[in-house]
Amino acid sequence: MIATMFPALTFLAVIGSGLAAGLFFIFSNTIMASFARLPAAQGIAAMQQINLTIINPAFMVVFMGLAVLSLALAAKAVFGWSEPGAAWLLAGSVAYLLGCLAVTLVFNVPLNDALAAVDPASADGAAMWARYLKEWLPWNHVRTAACMGSLGAFVMALVRAA
Repeated sequence: MIATMFPALTFLAVIGSGLAAGLFFIFSNTIMASFARLPAAQGIAAMQQINLTIINPAFMVVFMGLAVLSLALAAKAVFGWSEPGAAWLLAGSVAYLLGCLAVTLVFNVPLNDALAAVDPASADGAAMWARYLKEWLPWNHVRTAACMGSLGAFVMALVRAA
């Protein structure tokens, strides 16, 4: 019975990876470029609000749920290595866990926390904003690429296992 759950879990991982890739892509492609064109105080205030608002049940179910799914699918891949699609399952899981989750926790969240601590109208705020744009965005590009890679790998796992 458990073995029959994995195609459904992999399909959920495809959906989750797609949602995450889309979210991070829109930040990399549009949102941060728009905020960078605003006066620093406005860009900071807007990003501070996003960082507060994004921590909600829907986002957390996708973001952390995909981490749990990735762990389960990685275990399935390792213990069923000879099965079709196992390498793709492992690749998708590692891409998400390292390229998205770990990068978020190690790089993006600390920058978000530092931004939350500044007064948008202060000189310290403007300096932090310049640093934030310079450092946060490249790590977001990594998350975007990792989620896109995870999405592709999970799709390939489904195709190979079919």
